[in-house]
Amino acid sequence: MGALLVWEVIGVIDTEGACAEWTFPAEPGAVRDARAVVRDQLRTWQLDSLADIAALLVSELVTNSLRHATGPIGVRLVWPGGMPGSLLVEVSDPLPDPPRERAADVDDESGRGLQLVAGASRRWGTRPGDNGKTVWFELAVPG
Repeated sequence: MGALLVWEVIGVIDTEGACAEWTFPAEPGAVRDARAVVRDQLRTWQLDSLADIAALLVSELVTNSLRHATGPIGVRLVWPGGMPGSLLVEVSDPLPDPPRERAADVDDESGRGLQLVAGASRRWGTRPGDNGKTVWFELAVPG
């Protein structure tokens, strides 16, 4: 339960086995907290080589959720432990509209998050949910 206080997470759903999920309040600290729990979980699973890129991409998607949606933000990691393959990362929010990629100008300070996700992941996409949407991406697990 200490993680609930340290990370100001409003709900740790599951952190055992091949799935870990957290729910964060729609507040600016959610980006930092999501990055931290993703790094910690990947280190626990001994996927240290993916920790930095996964944390970066999660922070981009959580930032998008904060900018465009209200309500809680969910982060979920799925990895069939002990084997190479893919790590699935999902970020959910209550806004039903899918994100749109846009071409950022050289001087723009935003607008590159989805381009970064698309370029750094094996594949990515969105899917509607009962209460919003989920943006997901896969990272190759070295084997």
